[in-house]
Amino acid sequence: MAKPDHLLITCEHGGSRIPARYRPLFAGSEALLQSHRGYDPGALALAREMARALDAPLFFSTTSRLLIELNRSIGHPRLYSDITRGVPPSLRREILENLYLPYRNRVEAHIAEAIAQGSRVVHVSSHSFTPVLDGEVRNADIGLLYDPARPGELKFCRSWQARIEQSAPDLKVRRNYPYTGTSDGFTAYLRRRFPDSAYVGVELEINHWHALKGGIGWKSLRQRVIAGLQQSLADMHGAASQAS
Repeated sequence: MAKPDHLLITCEHGGSRIPARYRPLFAGSEALLQSHRGYDPGALALAREMARALDAPLFFSTTSRLLIELNRSIGHPRLYSDITRGVPPSLRREILENLYLPYRNRVEAHIAEAIAQGSRVVHVSSHSFTPVLDGEVRNADIGLLYDPARPGELKFCRSWQARIEQSAPDLKVRRNYPYTGTSDGFTAYLRRRFPDSAYVGVELEINHWHALKGGIGWKSLRQRVIAGLQQSLADMHGAASQAS
C-alpha cells in the first residue's frame, strides 16, 4: 500500500506589508504596494482555504515582493525591486538574511523532513496574475505551472486541470500559462534539490480579476480548485497503490 502524499501549501506573495525599518524606502509608493506589483491579490485567501480543507501545512509571507522577491533565486536580477536594488549592499544583505532566507529555509527543511520520513511531497505554491500585462490580455482563469520533463508533475497537472474542467467547464484552465513552469522560481529551485520521485512542485496561478470582483464567482472558483486538488491527490495515490 503506497503511503499518502504529503501536501504542502505555500504563498510567497500574500501581502503588501513593509516592516517599519524599511518604510522610508517606500514613501510615496503606497499605490504601487497595493497593486499586483506589490502582492498577489487572492493568493493567500485561496492558500488558506486549501490548507484548511485538506489539513495541509501552510507557509506564507505577507511582506511585499517589492522589498525582496521570495519567488526568485539569489542572483536573479529581479530578486530586489527598482526600489530596493539601489540601496547599500549591507542593507540588501540584511533584508536577505532577515526576510528571504528564513522563509525559504523553513519551507525547504519541511520538505526535506517529510521526504526523509518516506513521503512524496506535493507542493502547491499559490499565486495570482494580473488580467492584462503590458497591453496583453491573459486568456485564462487558472494556470498550472510545472516542469513537463518531470512525470509526476505532468500527470498531476493533467489530472488537476481535467478535474476542474469537469466541474466548471466555464473556467479556462491552462498549463504553463501565463508563465512557463521551468522559469526561475521557488518550485524550480526545489526541483534541483529533490528528485521527481520525492517532490512534485506546482505553481497555481489564479487570474486575480476573480479575487478583486469577489462574490459568488470567486467563491465558486476557490471551491472548484480545492475539490479538483483533492480529487487529483486521490488519483495520484490510487495510481501509486496500483503500481506498488
